[in-house]
Amino acid sequence: MPAPALDIVVVAYRAQELLRDCLSSLRAFPPACGAHIWVVDNASGDGTAEMVQREFPEAELIASSKNLGFSSANNLAIQRGDAPYVLALNPDTRLTEGALDRMLELMESNGKIGISGCRLELPDGTFDHAARRSFPTPIGALAHFTGVGRARRAPAKLAQYRAPTVESGPVDAVNGAFMLMRREALDDVGLFDEGYWMYMEDLDLCYRFVQAGWVVWYEPGATVIHIKAGSSGRYRSPRLNYAFHYGMFRFYRKHYAPSASFLVRPIIYLGIASKLVISISRNGCRRLSKRARARSAQKGAEGEETSTLSVTPENHP
Repeated sequence: MPAPALDIVVVAYRAQELLRDCLSSLRAFPPACGAHIWVVDNASGDGTAEMVQREFPEAELIASSKNLGFSSANNLAIQRGDAPYVLALNPDTRLTEGALDRMLELMESNGKIGISGCRLELPDGTFDHAARRSFPTPIGALAHFTGVGRARRAPAKLAQYRAPTVESGPVDAVNGAFMLMRREALDDVGLFDEGYWMYMEDLDLCYRFVQAGWVVWYEPGATVIHIKAGSSGRYRSPRLNYAFHYGMFRFYRKHYAPSASFLVRPIIYLGIASKLVISISRNGCRRLSKRARARSAQKGAEGEETSTLSVTPENHP
C-alpha cells in the first residue's frame, strides 16, 4: 500500500475524554490519502496512554516520561514522521466529514501555501474568531485584553487577534488547534520553537513562515469543532499563566524588540509583567470562588439528604 500522505500529531496531557473523542472523529473521518496518527502523551499519569493503546491501536503512541510542553512534544513526533504533510491537532478538537480531504486538496492546489487552517467552531456552532489572526501589535494587544478589540464592529487595527477583514485566503496566522503544514516548508523554516513551552508557538511559526516567503492560508470551506480551553481549563493555573505571558514576552523580544525604540521596549515588558500579575490574581480569586460555591452546593445537598432521612418511617417517632 502507498505510504500515507499525512502525519497527524496530537499532544495530550490529562485530557483523556477529549482525546478519545478526537481520535474517534479521526477514525470516523479519515483522509482518502491515508494518515499516520501520532499521539504524544505528556506524562499524564491518568490512564491516557493506556486508553490510547487499548482503544486506538491504529495510533502510534509516544509516552513521554515528563511533560515536554506543546512545542517539544509536537517536534518529537514530527521528526519521526516522513509524510509530505503534517497536521498539528489539539485533543480538544473533533473532525467533521470531508475536512481533512478539503484541506489537503487546498495544499495540493497551491504549492506556495506552507501552513493552512480551517474554520473552527465552538460546540454551540458559533465561530471561533481565533481561527484566523493578524500578527499582534502593542495597540492591538491592548485593545484585545481590554475587550475593545473583541467588539463585533471594532476597527481592524484594534481587532488584530481575529483578522476580521479576511473571509478566506492569506492571513498572518492560523490557530494551533488545527495547523496543517507542508513538510518541505518545515524543512526550510524549522519546527516549533521549543523555547515556548505552551502558547504563542503557533503564532511564532506562522511569523517565521511568512518571513521566509511561505503563504499562511485560512480556509473556511472545512470545519473542525474546537472545545476551547478544553485541555487547559477555563481558568489557567499559575504555571500556564506564566507560560502564556512568557510566550508574549518571547515573541516580542524575538521578532519586534530588535527594531523597536529603546524607550518602547521596557514599557512593553512592564505591560506584560503587569498583566501577568493581574491575571494570576484574578484567576486565583475565580478558582477560590468556584471551590467555595462547590462546597456550598455539596453542603446543601447533604442537608437535603439529612432532612429527607429524618422523616422516613424508620426514623419517625
